[in-house]
Amino acid sequence: MDLKNLASLTFFYPEIILSCTILLLIVLDLLVRSQRALAVLALVGCVASLVATLDLYSAQQGWLFHRMIILDGFSLFFKVFALAATILTIWMSLGSNEIRQIHQGEYYTLLLTCALGMFFMASSSNLLTAYLSLELVSLTSYVLTGFLPHNRRSSEAALKYLIYGGVASGTMIYGMSWIFGMTGSLDYAAIHQVLAQGQVNKVALYMALVFIMAGFGYKIVFVPFHMWSPDVYQGAPTPFTAFLSVASNAAGIAIMIRFFFPAVSSMVPAGDWAVVSGVEWPHVVLFVSMITMTLGNLCALNQKNLKRMLAYSGIAHAGYMLMGLAVLNNDGLKAILFYVVVYLIMNLGAFLVVVMIANVTGNEEIETYRGLAWRGAVIPATCLAVFLFSLTGLPPFAGFIGKFFLFAAVLKQGGAFVLLAVVAIINSVISLYYYAKVVKTMFLDFPEPTDAAVSVAPNNFTLLIPLTVLTIVLGIYFYPLAQYTSESLRFFVK
Repeated sequence: MDLKNLASLTFFYPEIILSCTILLLIVLDLLVRSQRALAVLALVGCVASLVATLDLYSAQQGWLFHRMIILDGFSLFFKVFALAATILTIWMSLGSNEIRQIHQGEYYTLLLTCALGMFFMASSSNLLTAYLSLELVSLTSYVLTGFLPHNRRSSEAALKYLIYGGVASGTMIYGMSWIFGMTGSLDYAAIHQVLAQGQVNKVALYMALVFIMAGFGYKIVFVPFHMWSPDVYQGAPTPFTAFLSVASNAAGIAIMIRFFFPAVSSMVPAGDWAVVSGVEWPHVVLFVSMITMTLGNLCALNQKNLKRMLAYSGIAHAGYMLMGLAVLNNDGLKAILFYVVVYLIMNLGAFLVVVMIANVTGNEEIETYRGLAWRGAVIPATCLAVFLFSLTGLPPFAGFIGKFFLFAAVLKQGGAFVLLAVVAIINSVISLYYYAKVVKTMFLDFPEPTDAAVSVAPNNFTLLIPLTVLTIVLGIYFYPLAQYTSESLRFFVK
């Protein structure tokens, strides 16, 4: 299927619904005083878009809008993921004191615009579309990071994010220009055909791929493009930090898979892939994966702010996800898809507890959690312990199954990949220290007389409890999710 503009609109309903919701939010923000009504409208728009996306699973795969974007199982998976992350973030924002201080109409408009950009990141079949979609996500993220009024930390984080993002964006588009110069096309399928002929300069192609990887790496937060992450996570409004930690990383993974697999690799029998150009880019990913997870975990050890600790934890988890890319087969890609879903659940849950405690204490330091279980917040403390142990990869939680699939895909390859698995296991052990330190602070450190009682609003439990239950259930009964992620790994390759 290769459709032109008007015919493509038939399969473009999720994006149309989301776009109309964004426009309606802009108008109603001028007319409606109730900020909660704007949040409800944003939620309804996301749910409607989600229903339209699920309906497209029965549609024929193919190119849309003159081969600018693509419709297949892979793109639909990440659209569902982006909408799920957006819905949960809006729900979390309703209970956040930080969000009550800002212009909520603009906040929800930008949040949905960011989600729309992630739609295109996952479905891009052209370097131009990939670049524009990544920039749409980046620009809205810069604004949302600095959205807290009269907050120097938020403004500083936004400025750092903008500077790092501008450098990464320039580097990426420079690499894309090299690809265009060597292949004469921006279309992934055309690029694949030229590279398969093996007539391009391998050194130039290798440099171009490294430059492009820099732009994608800035969204995924792997080393050495991670330096913005801790300051941005700490300075941004906490609900948006949660969104950034899961949705932005997943969108970066999606755009990287879309380019490095169907575009510059070829599918071979038995579910494996092979590089078509002779440039062994998976070796670079393997090295970056080991460095990323190691640096992320080591830097998290001495953090005193919980949001900064979760930022370095996110860097480490980006390293784990890169393992699935390095093995260059479908087992690794399925493991990544499974892992991003469980990471969404457990990481959003952890940030939700941060929001709940910050609402009462106005503080995100780990010291604030001293004796939390004995100060009237035993349920949030218990749920946070579940999320943190799941992030570590301990059974019987969902994080254990996610890491198991990743490690199994790596060990199956043998050779140098055994070293990657060993490094990943060692890093998981290291991560247990700083995750368990927070649990110890909540349950084993006795509160001091100056530590006030914590009274959590009951409405926050409507999201916290389901996320906790899912984290446990998916660690025991994970077959439906594993089946869904396996079926979603369908690329349209002509």
